[in-house]
Amino acid sequence: MTTRQILNVFEQYQKARTAFVQAVADLSTRPQNIETLQNAGVMSLLRPLLLDIVPSVQQTAALALGRLANYSDDLAEAVVKGDILPQLVYSLAEQNRFYKKAAAFVLRAVAKHSPPLAQAVVDSGALDALAICLEEFDPGVKEGAAWALGYIARHNAELAQSVVDSGAVPLLVLCIQEPELSLKRIAASALSDISKHSPELAQTVVDAGAIAHLAQLTLNPDAKLKRQVFSALSQISKHSVELAEMVVEAEIFPNILTCLKDSDEYVKKNCATLIREIAKHTPELAQLIVNAGGVAAVIDYVGDSSGNVRLPGIMMLGYVAAHSENLAMAVIVSKGVVQLAIALQEEQEDHIQAAAAWALGQAGRHTPEHAKAVAQANVLPTLLQCYLRAGSSEDLQTKAKKALKNILQKCVHLPALEPLLHDAPPNILKHVVAQFSKVLPHDPKARRLFVTSGGLK
Repeated sequence: MTTRQILNVFEQYQKARTAFVQAVADLSTRPQNIETLQNAGVMSLLRPLLLDIVPSVQQTAALALGRLANYSDDLAEAVVKGDILPQLVYSLAEQNRFYKKAAAFVLRAVAKHSPPLAQAVVDSGALDALAICLEEFDPGVKEGAAWALGYIARHNAELAQSVVDSGAVPLLVLCIQEPELSLKRIAASALSDISKHSPELAQTVVDAGAIAHLAQLTLNPDAKLKRQVFSALSQISKHSVELAEMVVEAEIFPNILTCLKDSDEYVKKNCATLIREIAKHTPELAQLIVNAGGVAAVIDYVGDSSGNVRLPGIMMLGYVAAHSENLAMAVIVSKGVVQLAIALQEEQEDHIQAAAAWALGQAGRHTPEHAKAVAQANVLPTLLQCYLRAGSSEDLQTKAKKALKNILQKCVHLPALEPLLHDAPPNILKHVVAQFSKVLPHDPKARRLFVTSGGLK
């Protein structure tokens, strides 16, 4: 046999391996093929190809594995059980940029399914290798690594802490300063996933200098980036007064209020959520938002949106109104009660109606003047209806009842109370009658009206 014929055997074998991994990678893009591939033992066949001498075979094998693991937790489990992770981690440090992207994709595809699978990725030593990839020159490699780190961190505080311990946070903050939009998005998303679990984790993100860079990006025209940026700032602000104050000190107001009118639903919702997370902490922070024109902007937002997009706006108005008489009055004067009343009537879902009921109760509970403003928006009959409706969730009934009680105990505007005399059940009626008994003895005009309007019956 000549040398040529001998080499031919190897060439054919190489062509066959290349054809095999490419075909499997293509087949694994379609969900209907996955089960057949799995039953044919595809995992154990791909594993040795990850160490193939031909780089394109290695990369395509990794890509195919990533697609399979991405599809279901069973297949991700198979990657873990097949001892494939240590091989990938080893390759992350050694191989070229194309392979690094493919390997990071597999790690992300495994980690996304559940905390135990993400823990398996951590146990394989992936975090240090991924953190090193964040320093690569190639933006695609950084992106793949940031994405995998975010997917590991999002499950729980322990996993997020492991990501922090690998030294990834300062590198992610550098990534949001890179020119590539997709890298900025993914790095901001990873910072959000780390910050969300606890004040301590959010503090590590803040200590790395993230807030100033995130605040600058709120003005970026790219919608997908703004979604992630507002999400990250919300996850930082929600934990404590100190963290919320640091976000406010980055001078995000009044600039971010324009994003409440953004054409992208998620940008609007995440922006409203950020304003809510800041407003809830203290009267001072809420007042700062009022002074920036934030309450008026959120009221417009509640008027323009519906469903779950509306929810953070409704809650923000409730938090502001809950802090003090003056802040509740700011909500009332800006026509907030009118919009909340519309939301209470229009919304179909109980949890959104419950939020609107709660917010109205907060606005009306301070003084008779507040209660009158809320009662005049014809809110009381709607609240009563939510409370009495057979299909209402327990949460909605509780919140509607509490709101009625809060408003009724302060309300001395009798025309608004009269309709309730006819419809209210005894446990609500006692509050209504109590208000009449406070007003009627001292007000002859109201007494006459009460008799002539048929209230006495």
